[in-house]
Amino acid sequence: MTNLHTKPGWLRLAACLVYDGLVVLALSFALALGFISLFGDASHGLKRCALQLFLWLGNGLYFVWCWRKSGQTLAMQTWQLRLSYGQVDLLNWPQAFIRYALASLGLGAFGLGFVWAVFDRDGLFLHDRLLNSRITYVSRVAT
Repeated sequence: MTNLHTKPGWLRLAACLVYDGLVVLALSFALALGFISLFGDASHGLKRCALQLFLWLGNGLYFVWCWRKSGQTLAMQTWQLRLSYGQVDLLNWPQAFIRYALASLGLGAFGLGFVWAVFDRDGLFLHDRLLNSRITYVSRVAT
């Protein structure tokens, strides 16, 4: 079998983002349950900020670990998408952490880092444009 890497379609990317959002939601519930079990009510003050940071870091570890391990999150595996860096197969640790931070900023800016892909000549998200990384559709073809 050989892998063919092509630019993914918009529908495939959108479906993957929705699926990743559901994974983040489930992971956030589990992380919040653990945090609240250990530290109690976190609905205001310093505990609320600590919970938000804990959720951001916990979700970040999920994404960074997936990108480093295989270049794919659970959603990316389902939709046959893969993240790569330039001519290299996988991002290194610093690149993966920077990608997560930039993607978080792009999402926090009303999603403009993701909307960027609509206007980008190669259809890349802003964080991928800045890092020289890309998401490709990986189809398996029998040889």
